[in-house]
Amino acid sequence: MASKTNACRLLDKLRISYTLHEYEWDEEHLDTATVSSHVGIAQEHMYKTLVLRGDKTGIVMACIPGHLELNLKALAAVSGNKKVEMVPVKDILTITGYIRGGVSPLGVKKKYPLYIDESILPIDPVSISAGRRGLQIFLKGTDLIAASEGSAARLTEEGSAE
Repeated sequence: MASKTNACRLLDKLRISYTLHEYEWDEEHLDTATVSSHVGIAQEHMYKTLVLRGDKTGIVMACIPGHLELNLKALAAVSGNKKVEMVPVKDILTITGYIRGGVSPLGVKKKYPLYIDESILPIDPVSISAGRRGLQIFLKGTDLIAASEGSAARLTEEGSAE
């Protein structure tokens, strides 16, 4: 069985039910289509976590369906910024404590504002990174919002697939 990550320990502490799903990964195939096929969940239920910097608030995080793209203007508006931009990949580890392909919305080394696409609300289960490559957490969408203290908002637009 996989070793517990900070994300798992947080869910355990909050007594939130989840399951862990390990999979074989490689550097060239960290996309949600590949990961969803390995863990057996619809790609629409696989959520990726993005790390951005707002011009007014600094670091913010967004969690969106993996097959869609983030609407930067929507995130800026809900987070109190005029604009937001992705942080460079080389800075993700320093900011979150996680590496690209293993960024979880839970257990981040510092608490940043987290905005989760509202499409997550009815989903059970949703899949998120457990905090390392090759390990996914399945839990209820509403439980993710509660555990992360995230805010649900419309962050994507239909038809903006990757």
